[in-house]
Amino acid sequence: MTVGGLDHFVNGSRPFPVEPGGNRGWDTVPVDAAPWSAGAATGIGSLPGTDPLEAARVVLGELPDLPHLPELPARGVGADLLGRTAALLVDLPVEVVPSGYRTAAHPGRDHRRAVDLLRRDLDAFEEAADGRAPEVVKVQAAGPWTLTAGVELARGHRVLTDRGALREFAESLTEGLARHVAEVAKRTGARVLVQLDEPSLPAVLRGLLPTPSKLGTVAAVPGPDARALLQSVIEGVGADVVVHCCAPRPPITLLREAGAKAVAFDVAVLDPQLWDEVGEAWEERTALWLGVTPSVDPGHPVELREVARPALDLVDRLGFPRSVLGAHAVPTPACGLAGATAAWARRALALTRDAGRAFVEPPEGW
Repeated sequence: MTVGGLDHFVNGSRPFPVEPGGNRGWDTVPVDAAPWSAGAATGIGSLPGTDPLEAARVVLGELPDLPHLPELPARGVGADLLGRTAALLVDLPVEVVPSGYRTAAHPGRDHRRAVDLLRRDLDAFEEAADGRAPEVVKVQAAGPWTLTAGVELARGHRVLTDRGALREFAESLTEGLARHVAEVAKRTGARVLVQLDEPSLPAVLRGLLPTPSKLGTVAAVPGPDARALLQSVIEGVGADVVVHCCAPRPPITLLREAGAKAVAFDVAVLDPQLWDEVGEAWEERTALWLGVTPSVDPGHPVELREVARPALDLVDRLGFPRSVLGAHAVPTPACGLAGATAAWARRALALTRDAGRAFVEPPEGW
């Protein structure tokens, strides 16, 4: 972040409106119509292990205000981000080849396996809730750019390199997500929130994806084109959408302008040059989901203040009152917990939950 940008937030106009007599309370006004409650916390998606019922019980127990449908990639093909999202596609089957996922002419074993795993996850979540469904449930899927960057066409090129295929995948993903949202809502009785994971989007925008030959890179996608496609998916799923990108340079402004209800990122790796975009997002009343809890056991006892520190430091750098966290932020783990031990995954979710509550009611001495 430039010195001038920092001056804008610290020494220039305040990042919230005031009236004679003081602050109008901008920092305590929640994001318009946010489906989650103040003080809520959530997970990014993945957990260790292979038992969907146990995973659902952990999530529902540790994150009662904003639980998510767990992802268990340790189960193998079809349980990872791309395979799980491919299971949602309508009339676009995908199969596994040595290089990864590729479009297929007809649904095969890989497609059926992914669909079956997702169905089992829903069954397990419904059983774990045991008639006590939360008010909001989050589901996750790859966003259109990460999906089309990770799936190949028959000739081996990435789907996103073909305009027609790109459009078809985006439309299929939108329809599949809308059906998924309706199914989850029907089975849980909860309002459904969708998280689109876009870890590949920064590489798409910068033209860093290698071609099949590995001798070149795929042409960069212009920002307006990337935003328009993402916006079409966000507007079509029939639910509020959060977009998650744990890269050091998540395109925060692009995601916000595409219609995301919130933008999720890892605070620890965030490029300081993006601090201006963080401040602008809060000025525009966009919620930020702050990845603060380590995704793997750091090897030493971790207390709540250590978890919350990255968020507190970010707010302080930008000159916002810390109370903005209670109204405009949701804490999460830094990224997915698939690489953690079962013990740390549970501890990480508990710490994240406590951080959310501390954002609203800071402990004495903070």
